[in-house]
Amino acid sequence: MGKTELSWLYKSFLDCLCFCLCRSDSRTRASAVKDDEEGHLVYRPGDVLQERYEIVNTLGEGTFGRVVQCIDHRRGGSRIALKIIKNVEKYKEAARLEINVLEKINEKDPENKNLCVRMFDWFDYHGHMCISFELLALSTFDFLKENNYLPYSIGQVRHMAFQICLAVKFLHDNKLTHTDLKPENILFVNSDYSITYNAEKKRDERTVKSTAVRVVDFGSATFDHEHHSTIVSTRHYRAPEVILELGWSQPCDVWSIGCILFEYYVGYTLFQTHDNREHLAMMERIQGPIPSRMIRKTRKQKYFYRGRLDWDENSSAGRYVKENCKPLRRYLLSEVEEHHQLFDLLEAMLEYEPSRRITLSASLRHPFFSPLRESEHTASSSSRDISR
Repeated sequence: MGKTELSWLYKSFLDCLCFCLCRSDSRTRASAVKDDEEGHLVYRPGDVLQERYEIVNTLGEGTFGRVVQCIDHRRGGSRIALKIIKNVEKYKEAARLEINVLEKINEKDPENKNLCVRMFDWFDYHGHMCISFELLALSTFDFLKENNYLPYSIGQVRHMAFQICLAVKFLHDNKLTHTDLKPENILFVNSDYSITYNAEKKRDERTVKSTAVRVVDFGSATFDHEHHSTIVSTRHYRAPEVILELGWSQPCDVWSIGCILFEYYVGYTLFQTHDNREHLAMMERIQGPIPSRMIRKTRKQKYFYRGRLDWDENSSAGRYVKENCKPLRRYLLSEVEEHHQLFDLLEAMLEYEPSRRITLSASLRHPFFSPLRESEHTASSSSRDISR
């Protein structure tokens, strides 16, 4: 066999080997990166993304995708939370918008003083937008749920409220509206707790050790100059101007915060409904009549008759509202001054007219927060920073 034939055979062998290796690599990648029917990335503990993020376990799931705990091998093996978006275009686009907001937050607050969750990194993994964050603990809702909906103490409500107002004021100062504030989107930095036994109720009750929190989920956050969707916010935390389609801006966040603080204080949702008309009826039962100016301006005239809410108090829905809602001050759990101060703040946050609703700057100066402003001694280092 001549040199030419040997050379040709050697080249053919190399081509064949290369083709086989490529096919093998393709098969390996295909088997390693799969999506389920809903577009979620299929993964197992121990899988490594980007030769960096080692998946430990799943922390939670939403319509957007899943959040997993990972070991970040480029950050000294520290634990982080990785949000893995479904391989579905509308969720990927929402993730791109969220990344834009988080990058702006990092740019405006490089030292992470304003209590919004910190983004470390983002990347596209085979069609899945992935965002890495600081690892936080349970949401304030999940803690409440796991604690049999036992309300937070007035002191805990005060500290969490102050931090939420501080974080969201930072967003508002930077021409952003969060639009989806709810207890699920307020996370504890550490949700360790102590347990006491309630003999009267024959149950263990948990008290969170530190009320340091972070605001999360900027997937619906909207800059002032951007298109404003007609409907925003999760139902129970939705402001009246949103329901009535009168246009919205930062004050809709303040309404949501008022609903959140009420929930922390009593342990259940203020507006437990899924229907607009019923929601408006609940508002009237709790806060009094809807202002006539808002009724005149709304396009949703189907909810009104002769300038008043079209609502039958004697219907089954009417009886439900009457039995489950009462004027706001009647929810007070104590006559002590600090409880009245909280409800004074809640009334200002749950003002119908967005233009008359209290701002977060004014909220932070409210007498309810004076113990935090005056004291240099609070539960954790982060709370000391907050209270200065």
